Amino acid sequence: MSDAVQTQSNPNAGFTPRVFSGIQPTGNLHLGNYLGALKRFADAQNKGIESIYCMVDLHAITVWQDPADLARATRELCAGFIAAGVDPEKSILFNQSQVPEHTQMAWIFNCVARMGWMQRMTQFKDKAGKNAQNASLGLFAYPALMAADILVYHATHVPVGEDQKQHLELTRDIAIKFNHDYGVDFFPITEPVIEGAATRVMSFRDGTKKMSKSDPSDMSRINLTDDADAIAKKIRKAKTDPEPLPDSIEGLEDRPEARNLVNIYAALADLTPEQVIAEHAGQQFGTFKPSLADLAVAKLAPISTEMSRLMQDQGEIDNILRRGSDRARNIATPILQKTYDIAGMIRS
Repeated sequence: MSDAVQTQSNPNAGFTPRVFSGIQPTGNLHLGNYLGALKRFADAQNKGIESIYCMVDLHAITVWQDPADLARATRELCAGFIAAGVDPEKSILFNQSQVPEHTQMAWIFNCVARMGWMQRMTQFKDKAGKNAQNASLGLFAYPALMAADILVYHATHVPVGEDQKQHLELTRDIAIKFNHDYGVDFFPITEPVIEGAATRVMSFRDGTKKMSKSDPSDMSRINLTDDADAIAKKIRKAKTDPEPLPDSIEGLEDRPEARNLVNIYAALADLTPEQVIAEHAGQQFGTFKPSLADLAVAKLAPISTEMSRLMQDQGEIDNILRRGSDRARNIATPILQKTYDIAGMIRS
């Protein structure tokens, strides 16, 4: 991520490079969360870039959450961050609701964003479904809160998946409009960072669908709480095709399940898909899958074990989140106060 940040940060040369990202604490972390987010976050913190990672519990309640489940999922997500290698001393790690500046900034952005912008958000249409009039106002305004999450820290870069690019584009639109309306150059124009061989991990049952905790088949995904036996079993039973691995990456076109397993191997091994193909060209999946299973167990089983250990001491997790929120507020408070000043709000 370091190279990407350096090359993309020129439009925001006056701002300190800072990475922000958030994950909803809605339970059942899986391989897609690890490869698409947690692993990348852990890698980034060791490259000298200030990193802020948030459990976005306020976003989670845009649809109904059982309170006890939400509290448990927030702590489990924190444990997942740490078990995956995110050091709460090197990075800032906290849950969103402990930093009120997020919602205070969100109101400013509710007044900057236009209704038409919100109505174009495809995720609202997908989540609201046919009965949009029954969706919560929070679900509709979700992108303005996401913009606040990012810009209240003057974050210059956000690691995002393809499904979040539209929301980040809205964040950029809000920053540009605020700066233009008030004649300032206050908010950075945040850049997306999309990288890695498996930023979009697909289902083990259908390589055309994203790996998801909502899939009714537990065999469709590897949960970060799975033990070594479960991890190996799910990879062995993952859907493939009868053809061997090709001798070039182009040979994976129209073979979604094969491409998915190659991408997962590449991401776990810190290789490119091309390197994986070069090493395993011509292999049948009866040979390739055991190699992938061994690699996945080596990388993921320790995460499961560490998450279980951390969850035995919920008090310590709460202390980590509290310390993280204090550090987050040290950055967010002066940025919010300056925003209020720009907008003409009197503060005693």
